[in-house]
This record gives sequence, C-alpha cells and structure tokens, in this order.
Amino acid sequence: MIPETTKIVEAITPQAGGAITGHYVSLRDAEVCYVVVHMDQANAAPVDITLEQAQDVAGTGSKPLTVAVPIWANPNCAVSDALVRQADAVSFTTSVDIAHKLVIFQIDPAHLDVNNGFDCITVKTAASDPTNITAAHYVLADLRYGGATPPSDTVD
Repeated sequence: MIPETTKIVEAITPQAGGAITGHYVSLRDAEVCYVVVHMDQANAAPVDITLEQAQDVAGTGSKPLTVAVPIWANPNCAVSDALVRQADAVSFTTSVDIAHKLVIFQIDPAHLDVNNGFDCITVKTAASDPTNITAAHYVLADLRYGGATPPSDTVD
C-alpha cells in the first residue's frame, strides 16, 4: 500500500520561471528517494535542475551532491509516456523544445555525505523564462518506519 510504504512530499509548488529552491526533506527514513520534476516549458529557454544535500531540513550546510545519480526524462509528455534513461549526473538541463516535461532523479541516501551529517536534500532550478512553470515532489520509497501514519520527513 502506497501510504504505508511510500511517502510523497511536495518539493516545489507550481511556480513560474525564477530561480527556485524546493523544500528540504530528510531521507533518514527512506531506502530510496525519487525527485520528480514536472515542467510546462512554454518558452525555449532551457531549465537547469540541480540537487543539493544538507545537514537538516532548514538547509544547514547545503551543498551540491557529489555522486552522480540515475536520471530519467520524458521530453514531451503530450507525445509519449516513456521515460528515457539519461546519463547519471548531479544535474539536468532541459532541451529548448517547448513541451510538458518530466525529469526523475533517483537518490540513494547512502550516497549523501553521511559521515558529516548530511541526510537531507532539496531540488533547485536556475532562473528561466517566466512562462516556464515548474513543480516538483519527492517520492520517499521503502520506508524504514511505515504504517498508517509514517513519521514526518520535513522536520528533524
């Protein structure tokens, strides 16, 4: 059952164009996290998406990921529902094509800088055209502490 083994947490409410920093979320209770970014790219200006890690959900010590992660993308959701595997990386830049797009990053919490207390992440986008709308959410999967009401991952 999804609510007992998987948690979906809002990262970025739908927003236009500017540089965006998503909410921070803790990965301490998940075996894997998928960052799902959905875009309505109405202008040919590409959108740069990056991931950062932090020591808490306030963003303390936020810094880029250093281990490349698997990425999938659908460059045009109106044409196909296929996700195409991309090269592993710590960031992704959309094409200039005007379309509705999906980009998914897969993060293994063990690849964060856990030795220095990093167990939280955020998703960021660089400034883009104001007609490009971006939204994102985190899918925390294989929860260590599932149940009817899993513990919050937006508080430390």
